[in-house]
Amino acid sequence: MISAEKNRLGFALPTVQKGIKKHIRWLERQLADVDSDLDERIRSSPVWKAKSDLLQQVPGVGPNLARTLIAELPELGRLSNKEIAALAGVAPFPRDSGLMRGRRVVWGGRAPVRTALFLSTWSACRWNPVIRIFYQRLRAAGKRPKVAQVACMRKLLIILNAMVRDERDWDPALPLEQLRVQHSC
Repeated sequence: MISAEKNRLGFALPTVQKGIKKHIRWLERQLADVDSDLDERIRSSPVWKAKSDLLQQVPGVGPNLARTLIAELPELGRLSNKEIAALAGVAPFPRDSGLMRGRRVVWGGRAPVRTALFLSTWSACRWNPVIRIFYQRLRAAGKRPKVAQVACMRKLLIILNAMVRDERDWDPALPLEQLRVQHSC
């Protein structure tokens, strides 16, 4: 709603802009209140706090992604890599029919999780050594930027799934095979 109001502000008459700005400030305060309430609930639960702390060890994963995964993807750590990727909406599905072989597409899943992963993966592609190398390798292989980005989203989610499942701290030197991370491009 904040984005919608900010978009409306650009086209609003000067007489209406004051009310829209007031509404934006109110929405931002409400969002801050919800975020602080979620943070407090996570801090008050030993299980959620441990999971949040574990997730935020990974470069590129901040409080927003940790909050989203705890709230919207409670299955994290309990499902296989393919299942968790499909549940989050980052698993590639074929668009084939008969002899026609189409491009693989991602769809479905939980939109808030996919959105939070997309934004966090931008940061991870820059600061997380595992994700950065993976992204660069995909781009060097000729993959389009968004295809590489979504593959990195899936990779990040699978790493987080393995960490939560095994209750293992982030270690970039740890071979990915030990985390049982599988990727497909």
